[in-house]
Amino acid sequence: MEPVTLTTDRLVLRAPDASDVDAIAEACQDPEIQRWTTVPSPYARTDAEEFVRLVSGWWAEGSETVWALRLDEALVGMIGLHHIAAHRAGGRAELGFWVTAAARGRGYVVEAASAVIDWGFAELGLARIEWRAVAGNVASAKAARALGFRYEGLLRQAFASGDRREDSWIAGLLRDDDRTPAAWPVLD
Repeated sequence: MEPVTLTTDRLVLRAPDASDVDAIAEACQDPEIQRWTTVPSPYARTDAEEFVRLVSGWWAEGSETVWALRLDEALVGMIGLHHIAAHRAGGRAELGFWVTAAARGRGYVVEAASAVIDWGFAELGLARIEWRAVAGNVASAKAARALGFRYEGLLRQAFASGDRREDSWIAGLLRDDDRTPAAWPVLD
């Protein structure tokens, strides 16, 4: 599959490339990104180079679709559909994202994720998109709830990164779900 560019009111989402390596490496120095995601810690420029190389392969094989979130040409985050699994009754994928420290709290994740979700359901024929996060990642959970995801539970020790394992929350969004935010027991 060829990379696709998506646009929203404020953002351009395009596959990250070599021009993004320095910005990715800088963003991933943020302890919050390292705490809540699977990026390597410590994070080196070579990690960003490898990530960009991997993204190109993922797009080509259709296993993952990853976009750099750009606001006026500046990198403000990363978003993707991961672990894409095709099925004749409709596939599934997992939504993942991070946002730079300077861009947090401005609604970029919900704006970008809405476009990615719409694209995944329409273009990939997904029936279900999952969201997972380390238990306690309230900011990510609030974004997922705002997107209409339904909280489904706690997965014990399901998150693994480096030498750590932690519990994770899981939520799901079905193609035909009403995307009105619902109550989440871990947020209310």
